[in-house]
Amino acid sequence: MRIHDFIGIGVGPFNLGLAALTAPITELDGLFLDRAERFEWHPGMMLETAHLQVPFMADLVTMADPTSPYSFLNYLKSAGRLYPFYIRENFYPLRTEYSRYCAWVAGQLPNVRFGSDVVSVDYDDGARLYRLTVTEGGAQVQYLTRRLVLGTGTSPTVPAHCAALEEQPGSGVVHSGRYLERKAQLQTLESITVVGSGQSAAEIYYDLLQDMDAHGYRLDWVTRSPRFFPLEYTKLTLELTSPEYVDYFHALPADQRETLGKVQKQLYKGINADLINEIYDLLYLRSVESQPRTSLYTNVALENVTPGKSGYELALTHVEQGHAFTLDTAGLVLANGYSYREPAFLAGIGSRIARLPDGKFDVSRDYSVTPGEIFVQNAELHTHGFSAPDLGMGAYRNSVIIREMLGWEYYPIEERIAFQHFGAPVRASDAPQTPIGAAL
Repeated sequence: MRIHDFIGIGVGPFNLGLAALTAPITELDGLFLDRAERFEWHPGMMLETAHLQVPFMADLVTMADPTSPYSFLNYLKSAGRLYPFYIRENFYPLRTEYSRYCAWVAGQLPNVRFGSDVVSVDYDDGARLYRLTVTEGGAQVQYLTRRLVLGTGTSPTVPAHCAALEEQPGSGVVHSGRYLERKAQLQTLESITVVGSGQSAAEIYYDLLQDMDAHGYRLDWVTRSPRFFPLEYTKLTLELTSPEYVDYFHALPADQRETLGKVQKQLYKGINADLINEIYDLLYLRSVESQPRTSLYTNVALENVTPGKSGYELALTHVEQGHAFTLDTAGLVLANGYSYREPAFLAGIGSRIARLPDGKFDVSRDYSVTPGEIFVQNAELHTHGFSAPDLGMGAYRNSVIIREMLGWEYYPIEERIAFQHFGAPVRASDAPQTPIGAAL
């Protein structure tokens, strides 16, 4: 049986980027498996005007290899869309176009297989190999590999009190990840409430706000956040997605990392400032004739959802005032985001994975949870900071993983790119080093 150097499980943008970056490396024999029948990236949120919050250079490969044939610009050239993109003068790709780009890349890589559901993984101590049992085309097959790269991604976060309601046939409760699938049904209802504070919540609210008059529903937006925070996108803040900051964050004690993770959410989970302004402008426009049938609630937490006279009764609490109240709604969109869930197929090799006291992965600085053998993609938010889900850092992480698998550096890995220092000098008497780009 063929023994692969590594197998990537899950084919989202990060593992797809690894597939593209390892394609020219003859020293690595890799295979990528995904249970989906084709590449799909958040299909329920492919709103027509929605775009990425990072520039096109944050594609699968460019930040590691600007000459790669799998770049976003090469996709545009092959599709005959490079000049229109240039004339558009907007370097933030549409979300639908980015998804098509990823599917284009996946279609060119023969070692990327869809319709392959990994059922279990075990380890052969004698052969020092991982054995994967995989369901393909209704049959079970096995693969052998020396290493694993876990890229199974994140799953929708649904509050416990809403889980059963969302699963009911014809339910008016839906997670944002299935919004487009259920949009037509939602718009037949007399009222819709959006819950959430990030970009997805804002995009859905704006989308529904535009169609209010045509369908006649009432629309509300509830967020626990103190206000509708814009995405922090100033240049010095962007330096927090840098190798230096990852070094700094990873070296902090676990409790300090957890605290930082909570306070830094608005840095990457905020709303695009242009979209906030567009929402306000549309509200203003609608208010010229009459007050629109919509309300926005900040500082409000969703405590429970129960059947109500209009469909559902939302038990809400104003966080700062401590005041409880209810809101009736026929439709409920939960834009609570996504979180990492450990895949069940890891049960057979759980003892080989390093863990923190709370059971989470203890991810090393080189993105491994088993030294030199098992690596993770976007499962290290708690150990590496908010660069984990950042598309712009995907090529950097893959360059590190490739280096660890090869034992030498194939793609040059930047170590210092920031002008600022994130920690104190090692000794108090040490003079600060000259930042990158500063005059000597």
